[in-house]
Amino acid sequence: MNQEIRNIAIIAHVDHGKTTLIDSMMKQSGLFRDNQQVDERLMDSGDLEKERGITILAKPTSITWNNIRINIIDTPGHADFGGEVERVLGMADGVILLVDSAEGPMPQTKFVLGKALKLGLKPMVVINKIDRADKRPDEVVNEVFDLFVSLDANDDQLDFPILYASGRSGWCVSDLKDDLVDLKPLLSLIIDHVPEPKVDEENNFAMLATLLDYDSYLGRCLTGKVISGNAKINDPVKAIDLNSNLIENGRLTKLFKFEGTKKVPVDEVFCGDIICIAGLTKASVSDTICNTNVFTPLKSTPIDPPTMSVTITVNDSPFAGRDGKKVTSTVIRDRLIAESETNVAITFSEAGGKESFEIGGRGELQLGVLIETMRREGFELTVSRPKVLYKIGKENEKLEPIEEVTIDVDDEFSSAVLDNMNRRKGEMVDMRSSGEGKARIIFHAPSRALIGFQNRFLTLTKGTGVINRVFHKYGPYKGDIEGRRNGVLVSTETGSAVAYALFNLQDRGVMFLGPQTEVYEGMIVGEHNRDNDLGINVLKGKKHSNVRSSGADEAVVLVPHQKMSLEQMMAYIEDDELLEVTPNNLRLRKKYLDPNERKKMSKV
Repeated sequence: MNQEIRNIAIIAHVDHGKTTLIDSMMKQSGLFRDNQQVDERLMDSGDLEKERGITILAKPTSITWNNIRINIIDTPGHADFGGEVERVLGMADGVILLVDSAEGPMPQTKFVLGKALKLGLKPMVVINKIDRADKRPDEVVNEVFDLFVSLDANDDQLDFPILYASGRSGWCVSDLKDDLVDLKPLLSLIIDHVPEPKVDEENNFAMLATLLDYDSYLGRCLTGKVISGNAKINDPVKAIDLNSNLIENGRLTKLFKFEGTKKVPVDEVFCGDIICIAGLTKASVSDTICNTNVFTPLKSTPIDPPTMSVTITVNDSPFAGRDGKKVTSTVIRDRLIAESETNVAITFSEAGGKESFEIGGRGELQLGVLIETMRREGFELTVSRPKVLYKIGKENEKLEPIEEVTIDVDDEFSSAVLDNMNRRKGEMVDMRSSGEGKARIIFHAPSRALIGFQNRFLTLTKGTGVINRVFHKYGPYKGDIEGRRNGVLVSTETGSAVAYALFNLQDRGVMFLGPQTEVYEGMIVGEHNRDNDLGINVLKGKKHSNVRSSGADEAVVLVPHQKMSLEQMMAYIEDDELLEVTPNNLRLRKKYLDPNERKKMSKV
């Protein structure tokens, strides 16, 4: 090994400040020039990551501190992308657990910490956002300790060091009375607390492929940690799967290490390094890339299975092909297969004579991110309502995914939330006051009951509540659950919506579109205020005659129409409805556009 190394992962619940803290660490390590312009959240490099302010893909970086290379892995904080977290923890020798000084441990904190403890890692705890006005550091430290105990941490793991930090301001301290200067206490703690990688230089080169991405210049790039031996450019290697089957033979045409946000080419890599390699065309995540004399694969962490799926089909609406260029089942199929190969938390299967495809994932957000990415790439497709994936138990009983739901809500709304969750077969497991008129309520609820609950929850709490979900376990099927209460307003004509027609139809329900929007027969244009579907004509203009009215025409004043995100639309639709996705438009529609066909199919 040519340089002393520390490999760490930063884990936390979504929006607790991982990526911002890494920004400050990179800046203070001297990675950038003093006058260099640096963006915020450097590690969130994807367009969707920047727009949503969340980390979707795990990414490695590195800094040098006191001549020691610190490899840092930024991990997603949202439960839907937990598959990324589980894999990358295998590359780390230590973890920084980041916890918000006001929110304390959240569902995803429990999930990622549990994975780290099972791997035998000894976390360092950083109480972040300590400059918040509503901070409660002492209570949060106690809650973190209780969480370690509940997850069966051993004595070494329970003896965790604590720092208090503001990642945005770029300082941390071990005692809040200390001067607030910089992140040196954290960098020093990493070097002292995290062990060096276990070195096995005597055996042949072997690395476990943990991340897979595609570079337009390099082709397929595999990232992983070198577990044994060393390797040089152009060394012959092979890839074997978890069952020791040969995947392919090849050469290491390119070797890279990470510095900041860049891949830096190197001639040789050593045991303990986190590296990226190019030159292999078939090897994938969980495969072992190794010397040709190695025959035993490296162990890989099993990934929790998907709990939800959607069916994707070709867009067959009257407006198909107007926006996108990638519209055939063949190109959609190839894109989905490519996604399932690079993302182990996604599953792919074909149905209906290869005309429809079932994609499994961890939740609505993960599936929504995939579909949003595809629409930006020029695809057109239709998407079904998400459905949960059931299992059969040992005694042939039906099992369904249960989620742990943590709700932070003002006291005045807690009874409405309790009533709504009870109707959704949610079982309350804890309720406590979190101070200042707020309560934290924890439920175990079926995943299928939570599809579309986000919108209802925001309405119940007038936008003030916060809900977090994480997979808990598979449990006994809880029976029928009521779905959407209201029917929909369905267009009976094809053309452009008219303001006058929308104005006269407003008392029928909530509209999903404004004037001049193009609609077609069978397209959903709003939500009915009753429980049945209603066909309406949004093209009907005012009849003109040559008789003057006695008074001036009344101005047409429209109530603002309701706008929904892609994930909200997916969750809104029922089994007889679809979401049409194109590069420029999202449209809700009935599965069968013709009203006579809908009637016929409803009787089947």
